[in-house]
Amino acid sequence: MPIHTPLSLSLLTTVLLGLPFVGFLALAVASRRVAALLAMLVTGLGLGLSIVLALNVSDQPLTIQAEWANLSGRLFSASFRLDSLAALMLVLVHFVALLVQIYSVAYLHDEPRLRRYFAYLQLFVGAMLGIVLAGNLLVMYAFWELVGLASYLLIGFYAERPAASKAAKKAFLMNRVGDAGFLIGIFLTYYYFRTLDFSVLDTAGAGGTLPTALGLCLFMGCMGKSAQFPLLTWLPDAMEGPTPVSALLHAATMVAAGIFLLARIHPLLSPDALVVVALIGTITTVWGGYSALFQTDIKKVLAFSTVSQLGLMVAAMGTGNVSGAMFHLLTHAFFKAGLFLSAGAVIHAVHTQDMRHMGGLRQTLPITFWSYTLCAAALAGVPFLSGFLSKEAILGGAFDWANQQTSGLASMIPIILLLSSGLTMLYMARQWRLVFFGNYRNKHSSLDQTHEPAWLMRGPIVVLAILSLGVWFSVNPLSVHGSWFFKIISATSRSHFWWLAPVSVGLVAMGGWAGFRMSTPRADTLAVRLSLEYGFLDRLFQYLVITPTHKLANLLNRTDRRLVDGTVNNLGVAMVVLAYITRAIDRLVIDGIVNGIAWAASLSGQLTRSIQNGRVQSYITVAVVGLVLVLWWMFY
Repeated sequence: MPIHTPLSLSLLTTVLLGLPFVGFLALAVASRRVAALLAMLVTGLGLGLSIVLALNVSDQPLTIQAEWANLSGRLFSASFRLDSLAALMLVLVHFVALLVQIYSVAYLHDEPRLRRYFAYLQLFVGAMLGIVLAGNLLVMYAFWELVGLASYLLIGFYAERPAASKAAKKAFLMNRVGDAGFLIGIFLTYYYFRTLDFSVLDTAGAGGTLPTALGLCLFMGCMGKSAQFPLLTWLPDAMEGPTPVSALLHAATMVAAGIFLLARIHPLLSPDALVVVALIGTITTVWGGYSALFQTDIKKVLAFSTVSQLGLMVAAMGTGNVSGAMFHLLTHAFFKAGLFLSAGAVIHAVHTQDMRHMGGLRQTLPITFWSYTLCAAALAGVPFLSGFLSKEAILGGAFDWANQQTSGLASMIPIILLLSSGLTMLYMARQWRLVFFGNYRNKHSSLDQTHEPAWLMRGPIVVLAILSLGVWFSVNPLSVHGSWFFKIISATSRSHFWWLAPVSVGLVAMGGWAGFRMSTPRADTLAVRLSLEYGFLDRLFQYLVITPTHKLANLLNRTDRRLVDGTVNNLGVAMVVLAYITRAIDRLVIDGIVNGIAWAASLSGQLTRSIQNGRVQSYITVAVVGLVLVLWWMFY
C-alpha cells in the first residue's frame, strides 16, 4: 500500500510504537482465555504496519519530534526516526515475536500466569521498538532501561524458583554496569556536540578528532545488553526463564539492542575505539564458543552460541563493517530463534534440559530434528544457508580491514574470527549427536513416550528453519554479493577473497567431524571446567568485585557501629554523666549556698527577734553582757 505523505507515515509510526503498550495495558485487565489471542492480534497488527512502513520508507529518514523538556533554555525533544534499517528491524522484531507468541500458546498452556506472561512480552516488544525508532540518545536510553526492566520480569518469571530469581537479579545488575557507562557516554556526547540527535551526530565527527573515551563509554551499553566480554555471564544464566522468552531475547530483542546501538553510534567511534571494539568482539567470540563446548544443558549451549555470534557482530562493527554486522543480526535472528524453539520442543518431549539424558530423538521427533539440523547448520556457516552468507560478509570485511592496518594484532583478528567457524560447528555437532543420535539415556522415561509437540509449536519451528535457507537472502546462495539486504540499506558487501569460502567450509567440515566423534572428558579436568564455569569469569568477579565489595561493606558497617555510632553513643553517655554532675553541683553547691544564706538570714532574724522582744529584763541582760564584753576587750 503506497503512502505518499510524511504525515501519514508519521501517524502510522506513532500508532505502531504505541500498540505494544496498549496491548500491555489491555492484558493487565483481560481474562486468561483471551490473553493469547489479544497478544497475537496486537503483534500481528504491528507486523502488518511494519511491513507497510518498510515498503514506503524513503532514502531520506523520517523524523518525528515533540518537545520533551526545557531545562534552562535548552530544549530536549522526544525524537523518533524511521529509516530503512529501522524499518527492517521493525519487521524482524514483530515477526519473531509473533512466532514466539504462537509457540507459547501450546508451550505454556497450563501456566496459571499466562496473562502476565503475554503482558510482559508486549512490554518487551514495545521497549525494543522504542530503541529501534529512537531519534536521539536520550530517547534510546529511556527505552534501553525499559528493555532491562522487561527482561528482568521475563527472566525471573518463575519467581518461585531461587535460580530464576537469582538469574534475573544477575542480568539486571550486570546490565546496570554497562548502562552506567552508556549514560556517561551520553553526557560526554552532549558536552562535545551539544546535541543528542542521530541526524546531527551522523556527521558531527566528520573531519574532526573524536574522543576515544566518548565512544568507549557508549560501547559499554552494548557490552551489557549484548553480553560482551567481560559482562557476558548473565546471558547463559538467563536461560532460567521460559524457553520462548529465550528465543525472543536471543533473536530479536534484548541482545540485538546492543548491536543496533553500535550501528547508530558508529560515526562517534574513533579509530582507537574501533580497535578496542574489534578486540572485545573477537575475545567474546572465542570465549563464548569455548564456553559452549562442554556444556550439558541444551539451552546453555545455545546461549553461549549467542554470546559467540554477538561477539562476531561486534568485531564486524569494530572493523567498520556495519552492514555485515546487521546482516548477520538478521540471519542470526531466524536460525537462533529456530534453535531455541526446537530445544523447547525437545525439553517438552523429554522433560529435562540435560543432554546427557537425551539421545536417539531423531526417531520420534523427526520434524524437530530436521528443523534443528537446518538451523544448527546455518549457525555453523554451512553453504546454501543464511549463516554462510552473513559470516562471509563479516569475515571478508575483517580481512579487508586488516589489510589496511599496520599493526600485526589487526591481522590476528580476522584469522581468529575465521577459526571460530570451526569452533561453532564443533560444539553444535557435539550437541546434535548428544540430543538426536545414539541411545536414549533418560532413566525416568522411555523413547516411546516422547513425541512431537502440537502444530502450534511445530509450525513456528518449521517456518524459522525454512527461513534459514540462503536463497531468501541472496539470489546466489553461495555468494553474499547478490543479497537484497545491502541494496536496502545502501551498502556494499566487502567480501572479495576467493579463498575465504573454501577455507571456511573446510574448517566447518573439520569441526563437524570432530564434534560428532567427540567424547565428553571428565568434568573435573581443567579444560572442561574452563568451559562449564564460563572461563572462571564468575569466580574472577567474586574475587575481584563481589568479595572486596562485601569486605568493604563489612568494614564500613564496623566503622559505622564502632566509630560513628560509638562516638555518638559515648558522647551521649558523657552528656548524661555531665548532666548528673551538673545536677549534683546544682543541688549540693549552688542550692547549698543559697539555702545556707537563707538559713543564716533566718537564724539572724530569729536572734534579732529574740532580742527585740519588748521585755525590760532582756534589755538589761543584753546591756550587762555587752558591758562585760567591752570591759573584757579593753583590759585583755
